[in-house]
Amino acid sequence: MDIESIYRKNVSTVYRVCFTYMKTEADTEDAVSDTFIKLMKSTPTFKSDEHEKAWLIRTAANVCKDSLKQHRRKNENIDDYKEKLSTNFSFEVDNLIFELKKLPDKYKACVYLHYFEGYSSVEIAKMLKKTDSTVRYFLAQARKLLKERLGEDYE
Repeated sequence: MDIESIYRKNVSTVYRVCFTYMKTEADTEDAVSDTFIKLMKSTPTFKSDEHEKAWLIRTAANVCKDSLKQHRRKNENIDDYKEKLSTNFSFEVDNLIFELKKLPDKYKACVYLHYFEGYSSVEIAKMLKKTDSTVRYFLAQARKLLKERLGEDYE
């Protein structure tokens, strides 16, 4: 297994998954590092690039959830980071991403995987070990919350 090529192919996706959970740049970077450390320690065999990506997404989400459970985190205003984030990241950070971060944790991964990575609810259910109906419910609830928060911008 070539860790370097796996890292190069997937670091942006892993970063964005972690960013949807974590509140600071440093915490996000730690979670990304922890995800790839888990990859190196477990050395799984992947059937395909999609299997590899799904494993990393699931692992990244679990690393973030574990981190959030372990530490009491203070609430920080995400707007304090908006300017810094948009200049330091190689991908565009817009209002939708910031509203996505405010969603309940149980919705974040589903929304990200569906709308940003293009996975179906069936694929997401397998990755997150949920039922397909649960994933569809989470997506519907998240859309409802986003529509309330973003109004016309949501379209």
